[in-house]
Amino acid sequence: MASIDLIIQREPNPFDAETFWSGNFWQEQQDPALTVESIHQDAVAEIEQLLAQVGGDNRTRTMMLEGETGSGKTYLLGRIKRILNPKAFFVYIEPFTASDYIWRHILRYTVDSLLEVPEGQEDSQLLIWLKGLSEFKQRSIIDLIRGDRQIFIRNLREAYPAGIYNAAEFFGVLYDLTNPKLSSLACEWLRGDDLDEDSLKLLRVQHSIETEDAAQKILANFGRIAAETQPIVLCFDQLDNIARLPDGGIDLQTLFSVNSVIHNQKLKNFLVMISIITDTWRQNSHRVQPTDKDRVDAVIKLKQITLDQSEALWKSRLHILHRQASSPPPSPIYPLTRQVLEEKFPGGKTRPRNVLILGRQLFQDCKVGLVRYDNPPIVPPENSHSEVSETVAPPVQMQPVVEESFDSLAAFKLVWLRKLNQTQQRISRIRQFSSPELIQMLAEALAALQVEEIQPRLLPSRTYASYSLSYQLPGHSERIGVVWSEDQNMTKFCNLIKICQEAVDEKLCQALHLIRFEGVGTPSNLGYKLYTQLFTESHHNHFMPDLFSVQYLATYHSLVNDAYSGDLVVGEQTPDLKELEALIRESKILHQCSLLQDLEIVPPLVISEENKAEWKPVEDFLLNRVLNQQCLARQRLIQETLNQFIQVNEVQVNLLIEHLCEENHKVKILDPQAKLEDQLVYAARTDE
Repeated sequence: MASIDLIIQREPNPFDAETFWSGNFWQEQQDPALTVESIHQDAVAEIEQLLAQVGGDNRTRTMMLEGETGSGKTYLLGRIKRILNPKAFFVYIEPFTASDYIWRHILRYTVDSLLEVPEGQEDSQLLIWLKGLSEFKQRSIIDLIRGDRQIFIRNLREAYPAGIYNAAEFFGVLYDLTNPKLSSLACEWLRGDDLDEDSLKLLRVQHSIETEDAAQKILANFGRIAAETQPIVLCFDQLDNIARLPDGGIDLQTLFSVNSVIHNQKLKNFLVMISIITDTWRQNSHRVQPTDKDRVDAVIKLKQITLDQSEALWKSRLHILHRQASSPPPSPIYPLTRQVLEEKFPGGKTRPRNVLILGRQLFQDCKVGLVRYDNPPIVPPENSHSEVSETVAPPVQMQPVVEESFDSLAAFKLVWLRKLNQTQQRISRIRQFSSPELIQMLAEALAALQVEEIQPRLLPSRTYASYSLSYQLPGHSERIGVVWSEDQNMTKFCNLIKICQEAVDEKLCQALHLIRFEGVGTPSNLGYKLYTQLFTESHHNHFMPDLFSVQYLATYHSLVNDAYSGDLVVGEQTPDLKELEALIRESKILHQCSLLQDLEIVPPLVISEENKAEWKPVEDFLLNRVLNQQCLARQRLIQETLNQFIQVNEVQVNLLIEHLCEENHKVKILDPQAKLEDQLVYAARTDE
């Protein structure tokens, strides 16, 4: 075992941005060891009581969770899910991008969340929900699969003689969820995907869920049947990036109207949780009708935390390092001190985010101070079996080892990589997103790259307007239109192409790009013929996106949500949208998106012989990680890289580290003659 000072030098900063928690609670798993139970305990108790009331009488209730930026709203939603998931099914609703698509948006994310597997369970929430139905309780899943579909439908119709929309088809699709050959297709229908005729025939349904009214009623079906099992909690978060009104304000009224409909139509067994920033509510509450505000049953306002709770937050983060030390550190929060908290927050209260960012800054100062190059390096001498001195040196102040702007860029690239990995684990096909979501993601990327005059809703159609946008490239006068549709139904595709032709005829744009991965039909289809005339026999183009491009756009969209809601943390900064866009441009990360290359928004990626594609991401990660941490154990750096990139081995990573040290003067090895396990990789000072 080593001294705490050596551990501080060689281990990652426990307050790093990747340990912060934001966004969809199904994407990021909380570590219970980092939770301070006393923080927001009153809010937890009140939410638990509301949920118990819904479970007791099946009457839907709505609560609004209000707090300042950085007060822990999003973290609290994840904590509630973790604690109460055995008592309810939890649904996370991403910010809706089109107001006229909101019910279909809610249904899509409801089914997606129900497909998630709760921690400690083997089955998804959806399968747990199904097993809770009386029809499932009477016989096993295997018996059910081997049983008769019509008997299953008849039994459920007898159990629910009223209140179920499109009962025969809905119960039939529930039966198909238990069939391995049809379960994926059944999920697609339930979430509102626009299926082709062959898929509809396999499911024995007439139509996809293609209207707002149908989506609302299918959602009501879930609530109606949930009375037999558990309540469903609908969580709306990061509302600063929902659909916009003509004046640029966020469309909170549509969300609160949906909530009123849920109550007025007596949709049962839902707990609706609306999480909102205090300033956002203060600035926009006047846009919400008083009658809709009255549908909120409870308002929970998150309070600031005390210095005792702040100290407990620090302790929870530092404990993992302290337990590695050869002897107990002088205090549970070493190398930090209570005195700094008292000086920084003289009022005795603050927000959790402020405490964590301060902790990162102070820990980083200590780490850098310990790696003073005019002092003997704190590493065990070679061939020595004795312990490192247990004398704990006070943190030493020194100048930043790299320029702040470059360090911020390195930190941002690590945040991006973490988000991209989460996205790639979650997104396995392009049609996981609706067309309005895909076009919104593209619009956000165009804005970050300073494309001019971006206008939403190009197509002159209420149905397809949210599938489209238009823009101008810098230095060009012509307007370019973009339409993105992944609907499988060929009748709907034909109607879309007709609307595209109308837009061209009305000169709404001079060039039109269709983005579509799904097929375009066969030569016998009218839609195919119209498509051929418009996109293959003219200067208008059809681009087929790849999954990686969509994952890139989705990753940036997630960061935009975080920036709007104040949840984005890069190093010790919390960038707003403009600062995020600047980081995107400076890092040129989106230049790797092939769809943006096809649209000629970014230049084609050129890989030289000396800078091959398979090595560049690994080398970038190594450099950014060292710049971000300032100092890290070589073995720790190697292991993190192997975890991040499965295509490389330890020998290759070591060679890349050596190459960085030789070619890049920002990275050096402290005591290269020491054993490999004792070496530290550090970021060199600019004056070295």
